[in-house]
Amino acid sequence: MSRKLAPSPSANHRMRGFEPAFGLMKDAVRSAGESRGFAVARLLTHWAEAVGEEMARKTRPVKIGYGKGGMGATLTLLVKATEAPMVQMALPQLKDRVNAVYGYAAISHIHLTQTAATGFAEGQAEFTPTVRPVKPADPALTAKAQAAADGVTDPTLRSALEQLAQNILTRPRT
Repeated sequence: MSRKLAPSPSANHRMRGFEPAFGLMKDAVRSAGESRGFAVARLLTHWAEAVGEEMARKTRPVKIGYGKGGMGATLTLLVKATEAPMVQMALPQLKDRVNAVYGYAAISHIHLTQTAATGFAEGQAEFTPTVRPVKPADPALTAKAQAAADGVTDPTLRSALEQLAQNILTRPRT
């Protein structure tokens, strides 16, 4: 049994320089989103911007189902059981905001799926990530970082260089 070797990157690929991390995985995200009905991946990746911070804390898009006629889709949202009545009242505005992302009336119905406060199996319904406490910076490392950026006159560039130096000095050694 022989293994196929992956094709080597083209010269064009190597000459593009730095590519944002999302650019490397956008095809995988698009195919995963399309398998769940999301033709516009932006609805998944920018959910908080599309529906607002308050609604994004209460809901999470699960899938989009298209009917046989192809006219109007059903968006299924995961919502905490305690928040469901408030989300139900806001469905017309929510539908308008989601359709604004698509640019036309793609969504005709929104179906709410309720879950317990802790969610099913390992608390999957927790919508907001936990915030890790920030450790205070070591004064000696801060002084080294400031010394590295000393002599730069532009304040925003100096601040960025100081932050870069501090990140390099505090990174874990492997």
